[in-house]
Amino acid sequence: MLDYAVKLTRDPGGMTSADTDALRAAGFGDRAILDLCQVTSYYNYVNRLADGLGVELEDHWEGMDHTLTREEFAALRRARGSASGHGELAAHGDRASRPAAAHGDPATPTRPAGAAPEQAPTAEGPAA
Repeated sequence: MLDYAVKLTRDPGGMTSADTDALRAAGFGDRAILDLCQVTSYYNYVNRLADGLGVELEDHWEGMDHTLTREEFAALRRARGSASGHGELAAHGDRASRPAAAHGDPATPTRPAGAAPEQAPTAEGPAA
């Protein structure tokens, strides 16, 4: 999955059917491959757009370190796995436990302090 995302980022013209075939061989279905391609492409687009326009990070990002070393990640993964009993799935728990703004999740926009949360859409359509 990561090899696909890196290649799509660094060499989009070099993508071939072999790249998606490798994902299928690893157990990814068409929907998962489409999701991976769209998310990777979206982040590439947004980063290039921001860089091309000279957009600077907001002040609240100043001085924040959002990276982990391999050792820190492994320790976090072990701690989460042993605490939750979910092993592999627990490695992803750190992202879910932080506010969206802490990991730049575009699907979960932040709102001003004190603002009322929006209601989620239902199967019948958007919330009123």
